[in-house]
Amino acid sequence: MKKEGKIIKLIGGLYTVIDSDKKTHILKPLGIFRHKNIQPKVGDVVMFNEDSITDLKPRKNDLYRPMIANVDQVLLVNSAKKPDFSFLLLDKFLTLIEANDIKPVIIIITKVDLLNEQEYINLKQKLAYYEDFYQVVYSSTKTKVGISEIEILSKGKVNVLAGQTGAGKSSLINTLDPSLNIETNEISKALGRGKHTTRHVELIEFNEGYIADTPGFSKLEFVDFDENQIRFYFPDFFIKAKDCKFYECTHIHEPGCAVIKAYESKEILPERYEDYKQIFTEVASQKKRYRRSEK
Repeated sequence: MKKEGKIIKLIGGLYTVIDSDKKTHILKPLGIFRHKNIQPKVGDVVMFNEDSITDLKPRKNDLYRPMIANVDQVLLVNSAKKPDFSFLLLDKFLTLIEANDIKPVIIIITKVDLLNEQEYINLKQKLAYYEDFYQVVYSSTKTKVGISEIEILSKGKVNVLAGQTGAGKSSLINTLDPSLNIETNEISKALGRGKHTTRHVELIEFNEGYIADTPGFSKLEFVDFDENQIRFYFPDFFIKAKDCKFYECTHIHEPGCAVIKAYESKEILPERYEDYKQIFTEVASQKKRYRRSEK
């Protein structure tokens, strides 16, 4: 008799599938998947019998890096202080997430209790620019500000966790779900990114849904990117770009560029455009380096 379940872990060709009764099953896919060049992924909804995964349900999204499917949203965690907030890191993460076409993105700023009043005001004023495109939540595990909002937003969802090292991801997850009892600085190990499993993706039960820590985002790799595609991952440039003189304007050096004009008039947050240029340059130089190494 076939049952329906969700893949929550993949290790060594063995899939862990959880069914509607919360029972787990260790299975292999039928050989037909290999012949059709289809690889089940963590997050897939599947049909299975007592021995094998037999069918794959249609995916609502399908990510290659990281290898995960059917994600509901991204929780993008950035620290306000210790380490200091970085617009460049934020924009690099957003570029990777936009490239993977995951919506919505919830930007979580942690450790806001470490900011003085003026620092807090300044950060909120700049991040207000992002709020037309992403939800921004300010939080502190010490004062509990923002925690109830994050709990509501993440409840019952398949959440992907991403963000800078030291941003307080483990403290945040423990505050939201104390039953996980993840030690500080140990979240990578707990969510399947231990020393020998850097490509491992696993869903763990969290807040009546699931959460996954994804090495594909955390590494901030742009290996498969084309610099001429970067502009498509900056949604705030879209409206301005229609007024550019050239249809394929990269917004870097072209005359008559509406995005550059908006940057100069500060309609675009200066840090945002400077980050775009840096990411563009990094991707372009990286591609050249890989091309040379292939010869």
